[in-house]
This record gives sequence, structure tokens and C-alpha cells, in this order.
Amino acid sequence: MAVTDEAIEKIKSMILSGQLKPGERLPKEPVLAAELGLSRNSLREAVKALSLLNVLVVRQGDGTYVSSLAAPDLLETLTFLVDLHQDESLLELFQVRSVLESAAAGLAAQQVTDDQLTGLADLLDGLSADSTVEELVANDLEFHRRIAEAAGNTVLASMLDSLSQRTARARVWRGLTQEGAVERTMAEHRAILDSIAARDVTAAQARATAHIAGVTDWLRRAAG
Repeated sequence: MAVTDEAIEKIKSMILSGQLKPGERLPKEPVLAAELGLSRNSLREAVKALSLLNVLVVRQGDGTYVSSLAAPDLLETLTFLVDLHQDESLLELFQVRSVLESAAAGLAAQQVTDDQLTGLADLLDGLSADSTVEELVANDLEFHRRIAEAAGNTVLASMLDSLSQRTARARVWRGLTQEGAVERTMAEHRAILDSIAARDVTAAQARATAHIAGVTDWLRRAAG
């Protein structure tokens, strides 16, 4: 079991056992992490995931609380998860993205400018292993947008932008629940950029395809 998944299960157990009740504030992060035998980073990621599910509520400057666990709130999240994990159209969107991202990377390798390469490198340098999932996904969206822009085809860029926005929530969920997703995405983006900078069309296309395939494979496993 991934570390984040283990942390999620431990917090859920506290709620199901009645140790944490609806509306109750969680112990402070270092205290709870020690009590559950978790690293603070794993606990933090678990809290993010459970907040996305409306199980926990994070109040800036006040602390983290168990939500009311009211059925309408939880059902709203359940609807999202059903859409995410069972809707075949989402897989199809990623399959189309794979084709288009590969084409964009190949075109970018042929005609990217030095200024565009510098901008892409600076963008990737803005992330670190400590970056949040939200920062990663925002950076991911911008990275792919800039590659499409470097491809020099406005129709292709517009199509990719639409597909990218429609798959953003799945990427957030993957980042929250799959161990190592942040580091893996950073490494794959760097490999794509290196291929584009080397003007290697074939490598750029292959690495872009593999990058999207990783998300698609995760989605298939999650749906299963």
C-alpha cells in the first residue's frame, strides 16, 4: 500500500471508530503524525486527499476539521469519483491527448525558439520535490500549453488546451493518491524538454506519448 493510501486509511479508521467525530478538529499535525506513525508529509497528503473528498475541511489559520459528513456533500464527491473512475470518455480524452501531445512535441522540436526553450526551462525550475500537487498541476498545464504554442499551430494549441482543462481534475487526483507522482511528472517533463531542445523529433514524440500513457495506465487501474 502506498504511504499516502496508508495515511488515508488510518485517518478514516479514526473517524469510523468514533475517535474523531463530525465537526471535531484533528490534533495538530506533529501530534497526529506521531500518533499514527506517519511522516508529516504523508499526513499532509492524506489530509489533501480527504479534503478533496469532503471528509475533512481545512480552515486556514484554524486547523483541520472532520466535515459534517452530511450525505449531500459526500454524494457530490461520489458523483465526481464515479465520473472519474468509470466514465470511459475520460480514457478516450487521454487517448486523444496522447496523439495530439506527441504531434505538438514533434512540431516544437522542429521550430521552437531559444526564448521559448528558456521559458520552458525556467518553468520547470520553478518546481521542486516539495511542491504541492496544486502547484504541480498548474505547472503541468502551463508546460503543455507552451509546448503547443511552440508547435506553431493555433488549431492544435486550441484543441490541446480544451482537452487539458477537461482532464485537469484527474491529474489532481492522481497527484494526491499515487506515490511518487510529483517526482515522476517532473522527470518526464524534463525528458520531453531535453528532446525538444536537442531538436530530436522522434524522441520528443515518444516521450510525450509515454508521459500521457502513464496517466492513462493509472486511470485504467483506478477504474478496475
